[in-house]
Amino acid sequence: MQNLVDRFLKYIKIYTTSDENSDTIPSTKRQLVLAEELKKELIEIGLDEVSLDENGYLMATIPSNIEKNCPVIGFIAHMDTSPDMSGENVKSKIINYNGEKIILNAEKNIYLDPKDFPSLNDYNGKTIITTDGTTLLGADDKAGIAEIITASEILLKSDIKHGKIRICFTPDEEIGRGADFFDVKKFGADFAYTIDGGPLGELESENFNAASAKFYIQGKNVHPGTAKDQMINSILIANELISLFPKNERPENTEKYEGFFHINDINGSVEKTTLNMIIRDHDKELFEQKKDFVQKVVEKINKKYSNAIKLELKDSYYNMKEIIEKNPHIMDLAKKAFLNCDVTPNIKPIRGGTDGARLSFIGLPCPNIFTGGHNFHGKYEYVVIESMEKAVQIIVEIAKLNTEF
Repeated sequence: MQNLVDRFLKYIKIYTTSDENSDTIPSTKRQLVLAEELKKELIEIGLDEVSLDENGYLMATIPSNIEKNCPVIGFIAHMDTSPDMSGENVKSKIINYNGEKIILNAEKNIYLDPKDFPSLNDYNGKTIITTDGTTLLGADDKAGIAEIITASEILLKSDIKHGKIRICFTPDEEIGRGADFFDVKKFGADFAYTIDGGPLGELESENFNAASAKFYIQGKNVHPGTAKDQMINSILIANELISLFPKNERPENTEKYEGFFHINDINGSVEKTTLNMIIRDHDKELFEQKKDFVQKVVEKINKKYSNAIKLELKDSYYNMKEIIEKNPHIMDLAKKAFLNCDVTPNIKPIRGGTDGARLSFIGLPCPNIFTGGHNFHGKYEYVVIESMEKAVQIIVEIAKLNTEF
């Protein structure tokens, strides 16, 4: 499995952060740098039908080595990293973990402490890869890419029997655009798995319904010395707007199947303020109620401040549960592969979304499998090498079992 680690360490050095403010496809040209490197690698290890389109979607085929017809499986991961924190100049550390606090950056006094991150207690005696405390790591989702390519190499170089397999690496998943230009017909798989989950054992077939809300707040700026009965401070309107949302429905106060309203960006002045919110709920009815609540809050503020707020409310993706439940064999296949590899499936809802959520609704049922990573999108991100190895084994096992299912 040394190739697995070497690949991952190579990929995380390539800067691929996406940009939600960009209108290009992909959102950042730097993602194509990684795509081109991956294309060369796929050709070198012997995959067929390797293609990279103008939108940054890299697809390839592991040809069948059996005469029997069986469903075409796909495996998918994304190339971009989150814009929540810098993904440039990533400096990783490989640590044989002994249960103690890990020094990420002594100069900046940054530590990875099991008191703060209890998940570390599961990995005493394991080998983990961390950041140096100044960037994210990029396990989301370069671990998934490394795992898929390593599994592909194993399948190509062994006598393991398997049907046709398609793989795809997508751009811009982190900004919700990973499925925008995904050509399901060209991909040609009957079903797929995103390798984009977290800790060992995660197997997910349901996710949030998601929407975004953008509030454009117009104020009136006059000199503060003569502002009485004239100034309308858009920042204070934004503050009033935020206060109308229930505190117990914030991300920091919710878990499991509980939905939330999340203010994730605000930028303003007296004259104009822009506020961005994401809305999430697993339950479709509660999701619709949350969107309705947003609209009613805006109506209330607009009555008070003469239509000061313009709202843009847009659905992002939906819960793939309803699609996957119609195709139970996909989860059954994965669960059996997990157990055959001595991994207990941890079936739980995703408190987020993946490319697979949207792909499921455009004709490609697509549950999500773990990568072995933790604490995505920040400086405390780490990945467990032994968990990555298990992900590789499970991909290979799914390919093998598919000939029998």
